[in-house]
Amino acid sequence: MVSNRCKLAVKEALKNLGLHFIIVDLGEVDIMEDITFEQQEELRAALQVTGLELMDDKRSVLIERIKNVIVEMVHYAEDLPKTNFSDYLSQKLNHNYTYLANLFSEVQGTTIEQFIIAHKVERIKELIIYDELNLTEISYKLNYSSVAHLSNQFKKITGLSPSHFKQLKDKRRSPIEEIGNTVFRKEEINKQ
Repeated sequence: MVSNRCKLAVKEALKNLGLHFIIVDLGEVDIMEDITFEQQEELRAALQVTGLELMDDKRSVLIERIKNVIVEMVHYAEDLPKTNFSDYLSQKLNHNYTYLANLFSEVQGTTIEQFIIAHKVERIKELIIYDELNLTEISYKLNYSSVAHLSNQFKKITGLSPSHFKQLKDKRRSPIEEIGNTVFRKEEINKQ
């Protein structure tokens, strides 16, 4: 689960099965009662209808928790933690970082660091498109040491500099002010 919509879908599935929960959080559900195998399979089927998956393998659950902590940290936190990511993940998940990193790499075929970078680049794209922050503010918000570091990492992943990406975005979207003017001009041309 990586969004509030996912949490709502899980809550609804649990409610429909008459199961009571203590907590439904990103990637984690604490159910009050012991559930039978049949209830577990019904829950699995109900979640699959919504595109979610019930995980009961401890390794898979831990991988999902790692992903959810990273997604929550990069996309939903106001500011990224000032500690390094390895310490942050270890504290949040109560596991040694080396164990987490080895498990993640083995199962996902990529490193935690690469996963974090990919999400940070997506977040940078989002912030560039919103156009509320300049690159200096974005680099500070995402805990980069400098704008140059952010730009180098962005270009390495996307093949584009942040400023080039911003120019492409401007070409793909029309400013709201021009949308009405374009239609007006076409109507005037049709009247002539």
